[in-house]
Amino acid sequence: MSARAPSATLLHGALIAPAAAFFLAFWLLPMVRLVGVGASGPLGVSAYWAVLTNANYFRSLIYTLSLSAIVTLATLVISTIAGLFLERNRFPGRSLLVATLTFPLAFPGVVVGFLIILLCGRQGVIGDLTKWLTGEKLVLAYSLSGLFLGYLYFSIPRVILTVMAAAEKLDHALVEAARTLGASPWQIMRDVTLPALTPALISSGAICFATSVGAFGTAFTLATNITVLPMVIYGEFTNYANFPIAAALSIVLGVVTWVVLAAARSLAGNTVAAAA
Repeated sequence: MSARAPSATLLHGALIAPAAAFFLAFWLLPMVRLVGVGASGPLGVSAYWAVLTNANYFRSLIYTLSLSAIVTLATLVISTIAGLFLERNRFPGRSLLVATLTFPLAFPGVVVGFLIILLCGRQGVIGDLTKWLTGEKLVLAYSLSGLFLGYLYFSIPRVILTVMAAAEKLDHALVEAARTLGASPWQIMRDVTLPALTPALISSGAICFATSVGAFGTAFTLATNITVLPMVIYGEFTNYANFPIAAALSIVLGVVTWVVLAAARSLAGNTVAAAA
């Protein structure tokens, strides 16, 4: 056994070496460099507090987090209803409908932004329709409302797939037992279905939030009158060559996102443990 131990250690080291090299080259070193750049400007380490002390940066952070939270809540509600319906019902064209609902996963953010412009931009369908009905064009594409629609568009497919997968594993005997005991459909949803789906909803909601916080392509296409933090970082980097502030804001945004993901992972784990 002792003779095999060095061989096993070498084997484990050989297997983990590619992952360690990837982690070092593509995550740890760039992050260390980014942290160093953030503290290299005139403000030094204080640059990391700029997002809280500078009114423009702080406002952008609040816009970003608020919009992402609203998008996440709306996505969870819509995707839960649609996902449960699609998992529980079989009808002609269901597979095509599921494929259509998940098709936006193939679109980059810039394409999603362009689609929102075609839908509710100055020459969009909604604008033409509202002008015909009321005499005035309703233009939503270049505001928080347009950005909300864009984020919602690429968030729903991710959550629907997760809800459908979780609902497929739901113990239908519990639903039947609750129905036999006289529970109403709302009570079954509240006391049986939603608790069983909670871990999946928390994890998919966290991913939806993180994706919305860091989304750039859609914001770049639509955010002409609003300033979400990814656009502020882009502006500091390209327009003003303010690399330290851009790096510091990037680190702050990354830390906020990481905290949300870590909290969601903890909550989802605790929920699973409690349910067991």
